[in-house]
Amino acid sequence: MEASEIIAKLQDRMPSIMGHEHFRKSAVLVPLLEVKGETHLLFEVRSMRMRSQPGDICFPGGRIDMEDPDPRHCAVRETMEELGLSSDDISDVIPLDYVVNDLGRIIYPFVGRIANPEKIAPNKAEVEEVFTVPLSFFQKTKPEKYKVNFQVSPEDDFPYHLIVGGEDYNWQVRHMEELFYQYDEKVIWGLTAKILTHFIGLLKND
Repeated sequence: MEASEIIAKLQDRMPSIMGHEHFRKSAVLVPLLEVKGETHLLFEVRSMRMRSQPGDICFPGGRIDMEDPDPRHCAVRETMEELGLSSDDISDVIPLDYVVNDLGRIIYPFVGRIANPEKIAPNKAEVEEVFTVPLSFFQKTKPEKYKVNFQVSPEDDFPYHLIVGGEDYNWQVRHMEELFYQYDEKVIWGLTAKILTHFIGLLKND
């Protein structure tokens, strides 16, 4: 193939995330609501009957289905299903920065308003309980930070002879930063804390 053919084939291509078709894709909603005239964020406690991360604190959300036309639709649909709301109860849904991690996941976070919080009826199959935290708490409170280190462990048949340094190759030690917020005996950490910190940071930048 000549260079001109390569350019003609690729010149109108829009870049994406390499290997995105193999990633698990999810969407979540950061729900805003009013409590006694003050803006609060709503969180869920995952049901202890859930196979994945039972008892963890999270935002409403879940896996993007084939029937979802886009991540926004998924975030709203999952919020409706988990909190017993209708689409009319969720408004002003705005995208935040999406998360891509090395474990093969892409998470699309959104922020939106819950108009009628008195209508919330958690789906007990997925949600143990819901609670809210004043937005002002997170604006005033920095998360605790801890590092999780990853050890490189090649397979037994790894072809050391194909790389410079062989078995003495200097692998780069990697780590992941975990964030923790503690409020009223509730611990918010992991991906939820990362999305939350990103959201609060956007408000500070503005």
